[in-house]
Parts: sequence; structure tokens; C-alpha cells
Amino acid sequence: MKFTAAIATALLSSFAAALPAGTLEARQVLTREEVQMGSSPACPKASFIFARGTTESGNMGTLGPRVASALESHYGDRQVWIQGVGDPYTATTSTNLLPDGASTVAINEMVRLINLSVSKCPNTKVTVGGYSQGAALTAAAVAKLPSATQDKIVGAVLFGYTKNQQNGGRIKNFPTDKTAIYCAVGDLVCTGSLVITAAHLSYQDEAAGAAPQFLISKIGA
Repeated sequence: MKFTAAIATALLSSFAAALPAGTLEARQVLTREEVQMGSSPACPKASFIFARGTTESGNMGTLGPRVASALESHYGDRQVWIQGVGDPYTATTSTNLLPDGASTVAINEMVRLINLSVSKCPNTKVTVGGYSQGAALTAAAVAKLPSATQDKIVGAVLFGYTKNQQNGGRIKNFPTDKTAIYCAVGDLVCTGSLVITAAHLSYQDEAAGAAPQFLISKIGA
């Protein structure tokens, strides 16, 4: 990937500028922490842990809430715990340039949240997802887990996956039949670049439709 840090930062900074004003306003309150705040006696059928894209605020960003809403509509609010990956994941532009496409501390935070879901609720089916830098973060976190913990994850959805080409269109060391990757035609981050195009901002429909339907098919009735 032939980019200097300055060039990549400038290109990725256009990500926030390209979002509609309404989207920028809405995401300010998009924070969910049910895995952290929930108690074991109230364990749900499934949990959904999501990592937002670069520069997105809250801990769910723009796409996470769409997936979450569809899951909650299907199962009911109390049957799905929704959790975003927050601090120390700051979703800054520069961390896209790191070998895993996200910082080690951010990856470890998602690992912690997955482990927390499993330890609190061993019978709950875990699902994960991420967008842009968050997709790379999710892939790195899942790949880092021991196989026994990976077995608890029934589905992963990745949008605009910045390590798609580098990782061979999959999450390393994780079953491809548990993974759905959404890479739009013209989204250059999926082909090894960090150039943000309009296609990279086009996953709203998949986040509200195909992605949660995939997860529902893995979670079950």
C-alpha cells in the first residue's frame, strides 16, 4: 500500500466530510454498552459487538445501529445485547496505517468485550461486526481469539473492509461460512487502497437488510 501517513490521513479525513449532516448529528448519541452493563441473570439470546469506522463518534457509528435495530426488531430488545467498541479505540485516521489496520489497544478492547460476553453469558450466541477501520479491527480481534472462544461467535459482518485484499477476503483463522463481507463496487479500501470514494459510504442498505438477516440465520429462531 503506497501511501505516506500524511496522504492517507488527508484522504481518510474526507470520510467525515462526505457524510450527510443529518448522519453526523445522529451519531453523536449512538453509544450502546449492554455487554458491559448487563447482568448474567438477564442473559439474552444473542449479543452484537460492533466497531465503528474512522472518525465516527459514539461507539456504534453510522452502520452499527442499523444492524442492531434489525436484530432487536426480530428478537426483541431484551433478547439482544448491543455493544460498541469504545475507548481505547479512538477511530483516528493514523491507525489505519498500522499492520492490522487498527491499534493493538483497540484490538485488545474488542477481544475483552467478546470475552466478557462469553464469560457473562456462556449460552448466548455472539455476533460481531465492523465498518471501515472497524472492520479491520474486528477481523484482527476475532483472529486473535482461541478456537474455543471463536466457536462462541456464530456470525461476523464486515462493511468496507480495509484489510479485505490483504487478508484474502476473509477473517484469518475463522470460518468463511460464519463471515459476510460487504464490499461495494468502487470501494477502493477493499482492494488495498485507503482512498475514500462514494462507494465506501454506501452500506446503509446492507446494514439494515442483508447483514442482520445473515446474522439472524446464524443465531436461529
